[in-house]
Amino acid sequence: MNFALGYKPGQLGESSTMDNLEKQLICPICLEMFTKPVVILPCQHNLCRKCANDVFQAANPLWQSRGSKSMSTRGRFRCPSCRHEAVLDRHGVYGLQRNLLVENIIDIYKQEESSRPQNPTKVEQQQLMCEEHDEEKINIYCLSCETPTCSMCKVFGQHKDCEVAPLQNVYKRQKTELSDGIAILVAGNDCIQALLSQMEETCRSIQENGRRQKQSLCDKFDGLYAILEERKKELVGMISRQQDDKLDYIRSLMRRHGDHLEGAVKLVETAIQSMEEPQMAVFLQSIKDIFKQISTTAKVSSMECPEPGYESMAHFVINTANVADMLRTIDFNTVRASGFQEKDGEDGYDLGFSSQERTT
Repeated sequence: MNFALGYKPGQLGESSTMDNLEKQLICPICLEMFTKPVVILPCQHNLCRKCANDVFQAANPLWQSRGSKSMSTRGRFRCPSCRHEAVLDRHGVYGLQRNLLVENIIDIYKQEESSRPQNPTKVEQQQLMCEEHDEEKINIYCLSCETPTCSMCKVFGQHKDCEVAPLQNVYKRQKTELSDGIAILVAGNDCIQALLSQMEETCRSIQENGRRQKQSLCDKFDGLYAILEERKKELVGMISRQQDDKLDYIRSLMRRHGDHLEGAVKLVETAIQSMEEPQMAVFLQSIKDIFKQISTTAKVSSMECPEPGYESMAHFVINTANVADMLRTIDFNTVRASGFQEKDGEDGYDLGFSSQERTT
């Protein structure tokens, strides 16, 4: 490096009102004072129309120019200052309103700047000087070494065999390239921001679809629980009814046999008392009725009784093995006709049995 980056001695004075005003008239894209025409964005920030057009074209590469005979679509780009999205009509940046106030201020500033006496100290401080050649200003750019240098270095110094160009030309060209690079970055940032917004929306959709599918799954299982509970009540009721019928029948037999047993016991007691009668005639007279009762009781002694195994309830048996296996194989049926076609569910899933279980 053959130039001093430091300024020559001298204290900078306080920034004047014009210096502060100049800072407010800098384009955020080219970093230079606004070049007329100046356009104002919907967010109230200002840009050189050329700079705005560069950013707009980079963000909308398929947008047709206003010179095209066909109708162009709407385009959009983000303000480099506040990132607010500006939507433009078919005229593009040429449809934006010019900020005449800012343009007038620029004219007034330039008039004031041209009529104001130059500060030689300030000019001297801002001019870079060559370190190898005293009093030689840095005014050319070595394209071979990619470094600024002075004319003496080109004529007599280390850059005499190098290709050089005027410093101002290289400065403007690289500043333009940097401005174009900034525009590309801004457009790329817009694309990334749009992609992030799309992904955020996708995340919200996934959460909502997942919540809806889980609710649908729970509803279907609750329906299965309700069917099983209802069927269980019906089967338990069938067992209870036959159980009550059998108990009623057995208890009726027990009452009949109990009444018969009670009559037989009383008959036995009467017969024993008759045997104690000492008078033969009285004994023979009373024994005839006792014989009739004994004969009747003996005939009734072969009363009805339950058949063997009447107490069994083993015929109330159900086979739940197949149903249990079927329930264990409940899974999601993925429907994919072409691509990801959604049927019976937000994401193409339907709760059901496997194909093997459905054909069983």
